[in-house]
Amino acid sequence: MQRMGMVIGIKPDMIETYKRLHAAAWPDVLAQIAQSNIRNYTIFLREPENLLFGYWEYHGTDFEGDMARMGNDPRTREWWRHTDPCQSPLASRADGEQWAMMQEVFHTD
Repeated sequence: MQRMGMVIGIKPDMIETYKRLHAAAWPDVLAQIAQSNIRNYTIFLREPENLLFGYWEYHGTDFEGDMARMGNDPRTREWWRHTDPCQSPLASRADGEQWAMMQEVFHTD
């Protein structure tokens, strides 16, 4: 299992929309997340900085393949058409990233 963290900005005028979307996340999208070997997926909001922090645990063996399959899923792509306009990607993110991945520097159980 690999713990993964990521960060992205959120547009202040889209916070309520983003919360509303996630309060009723689409079952097809949740199923795709599970099929992509992602567990314990959580998104946190930090105001007034307007940052979203995402955390998940990856339980698969082919992260790139799982992410490619998720990215090719029509229902997930439709979901992203609703959520992406709410977000403000960080300028420092890597090429191809929407959310900027973070390095784990500490963990304890």
